[in-house]
Amino acid sequence: MRNNGPTKNLLICGDNLKVLDDLIKQGIRVDLIYLDPPFFSHKHYEVVWGDEAEVRSFKDRWAGGINVYIEWMKERIVKMYDVLKDTGSFYLHCDSHASHYLKVLLDGIFGISNFQNDIIWQRYGSHNDPKRFGRVTDSILFYSKSNSYTFNPIRVQYSEDHLTRRFRYKDSDGRRFWPNTCLAPGGRGPKYEWHGHIANWRFTREKMAELDKKGEIYYSKRGIPYRKNYLDSLPGQLAQNIWTDIKMTRSGRERLGYPTQKPEALLERIINASSNVGDIVLDPFCGCGTAMAVAQELGRKWIGIDISPTAIKLSETRLAKLGAIKGKDFDSIGMPTTVTELKSNDRNNQNNSGSVLFSK
Repeated sequence: MRNNGPTKNLLICGDNLKVLDDLIKQGIRVDLIYLDPPFFSHKHYEVVWGDEAEVRSFKDRWAGGINVYIEWMKERIVKMYDVLKDTGSFYLHCDSHASHYLKVLLDGIFGISNFQNDIIWQRYGSHNDPKRFGRVTDSILFYSKSNSYTFNPIRVQYSEDHLTRRFRYKDSDGRRFWPNTCLAPGGRGPKYEWHGHIANWRFTREKMAELDKKGEIYYSKRGIPYRKNYLDSLPGQLAQNIWTDIKMTRSGRERLGYPTQKPEALLERIINASSNVGDIVLDPFCGCGTAMAVAQELGRKWIGIDISPTAIKLSETRLAKLGAIKGKDFDSIGMPTTVTELKSNDRNNQNNSGSVLFSK
């Protein structure tokens, strides 16, 4: 192991309840967990995979209601908590069917003080829902395990509304800017006369003269100076907890036929924000491997778990397209080799026994 993790990246086929136990026993610890588990949506998804010769389906149904679902989630999240480093971060993707129940559950496991954000992701621009407002958002519940955790601020492009309201001015060369006051906050700056106005300024007289000579001072009709903040020199706006700039991928190179597949841009933002190069990312419901593919491209180590052999195979193919070589850059573990083993991997069978990690 290296950095409390395996020497290779891992794709593991099996019930994540068992696999997480194995990770804990092996002493493997991770820096970031992202999970997009089955939602409590009562939907039945069907999808035609790849060559349209094989029809696969999976259910998001919970006989017994919300209490059964939450108990099913709880026993897994408790183990995720154990496999997460003390400096780690945890992101749970959910929707309005159970987000409020899951928030209470996570408060109890991680502690209310370690709740960081309820991120609202607008996945669609619009949605027609009869007799209700269109449901276009998911929630991503972000927790840390302690008050010492990685967080790299993320910059995003300014919205068109912000650009229209803020960057309304242009230089003669077309550069857009917004005029920021030259007055010192709280009157603490140097006091002198500038163009007929005496005030406490943000800059020294020498600096003001330098900016003026470079054409970086804008004067109002009353002759009050403002510093030009150019759009092309600013790093962008800090990301807030409402994400409207990433839409669900419907077509193109990313789409792999997986019905609940999330866009790479979504995982890229989360992984960049809450991990560094060389850190270990775990997705215990990895599906078609979006988190794994993004982690691979961003130079992170990773572990992906899914109970579906088809999902693992799809992830292998996706990673191969990125240049990741099976057996060298990552190992696939726990794939069934017989019909009996395949049947035992049913999503609703929680009574399987035995270790899957490092067993093959």
